[in-house]
Amino acid sequence: MKRKSIWLNAFIGVMLLTTVAFGFDFTRLEKSISEHTLDNGLKIIVMERHDAPVASFVTFVNVGGVDDPKEYSGMAHMFEHMAFKGTTTLGTTDLDAELKAMAVEDSIWALLRVERKKGLLADSVKLAELEKAFDEAIEAANQYVVDNAFDHILEREGGVGINAGTGKDQTSYIISLPSNKLELWMAMESERFINPVLRQMYRERDVIGEERRQTLENNPIMRTIDAMASTAYSAHPYGIPIVGHMSDIMNYNRKTAAEFYAKYYIPSNMILSIVGDVKPKQVFKLAEKYWGKIPSGPRPEPIATIEPPQKGEKTVSLSDPAQPFFAVAYHVPQATHPDWPVIEAIADYLGSGRTSLLYKNLVKEKKIAANVGVFAGWPGSKYPCLAIAYAMPATGHTNEECQEQIFAEIERLKEELIPEEEVDKIKARAKAGFVNGLRSNLGMAGQLAYYENAWGSWREMFRELDRINSVTPEDIQRVAKTYFTEENRTVARLNTIEG
Repeated sequence: MKRKSIWLNAFIGVMLLTTVAFGFDFTRLEKSISEHTLDNGLKIIVMERHDAPVASFVTFVNVGGVDDPKEYSGMAHMFEHMAFKGTTTLGTTDLDAELKAMAVEDSIWALLRVERKKGLLADSVKLAELEKAFDEAIEAANQYVVDNAFDHILEREGGVGINAGTGKDQTSYIISLPSNKLELWMAMESERFINPVLRQMYRERDVIGEERRQTLENNPIMRTIDAMASTAYSAHPYGIPIVGHMSDIMNYNRKTAAEFYAKYYIPSNMILSIVGDVKPKQVFKLAEKYWGKIPSGPRPEPIATIEPPQKGEKTVSLSDPAQPFFAVAYHVPQATHPDWPVIEAIADYLGSGRTSLLYKNLVKEKKIAANVGVFAGWPGSKYPCLAIAYAMPATGHTNEECQEQIFAEIERLKEELIPEEEVDKIKARAKAGFVNGLRSNLGMAGQLAYYENAWGSWREMFRELDRINSVTPEDIQRVAKTYFTEENRTVARLNTIEG
């Protein structure tokens, strides 16, 4: 009776999740979407949702950490910060005076950078003089800055959720506004990409450097994952952290940032995605008015570097007076590969949430781990990437114990077919998660932009349920045998030492 009750509850859960997924009218949604491409190559996607007088806006740029230039890792992330610094008309009390002061900053920094790169041969007296002059130049330029001018205007007009994010594959700028502020957003958003002023750049380097210290260098687990990535990737730039290396951050200059902007922030490399209480014809008319004046340019080519096949297990070990941590990464294809839905199904089955196999095995039953998880698509998914399983050993237990159990469950995937009812539950969760991500205006806007960029058409978003439905137990076994192998994995351990 107990087994029947468990099965019945599971069945009801699957049915509820399936109802959530299929209760979403994709046909109606697809018909509510319009698109338009300006002559300069800018794509605009609009979905009408007139439930409330608000709209969400996403400016999606096809550039991320993977595109950072040599010696300037983290530049994509840096430019995200710069995009909030204002324009020629916003953020300054005296533009002409500010630009002159910024030119002085640049000239002194060029001399200082050259002297610093001499290393042990640098003239210490000259260095001290240049550093003093540079600090004074930064202060002189900063006196003309109006902090947060761009954000404050939008917030006064009802803007919420003003933010941006840089990944390995893309950079997105987001906001939600009352729908009657559509033209204000068009004017301001286009202005910051037509006439950006890279003000406070040298001061912002210190902010980003501190961000790196807090999120990476002072975080033992993130430091371990970063070491795992740089070990797993011998050629592809996915092995370089999004925030960049500290020496590169401290060597940014305005000229290189401007060149980066000119290459990637062009209309053919950008997408505007707007969802909410708006009319497509009005959106397209305003886009022509404000964005149409941006010069066109060729879309940058994808990264040519291909990570060579891994021929044997790689390992990396770190030591720290912190709790132990274990992770293993497997090379897997990009998100547009036919095997991707199967890879995500494996991640869900093994380690997504408290009902997953590894959580029940390692945390609930054997109690050798405090937490476990599995996820795919790291550190990006535009190019072949990594699927990662991790565990935090419980007190009195070790990385090796967790490793043994994780490897055993992965091997079982290769030897035994997952029961059909388990695969049905995996697919139901995937469909429900996908649909739930589309319920908000912002979520929908982000997904439309993502599919347009990654797949070449936002319509591919509406094929996602078909891709999920196509997964079979045989697919899971085949994919596990193909990618989750010893020679294709990188193992990372954070070992505890006395502080």
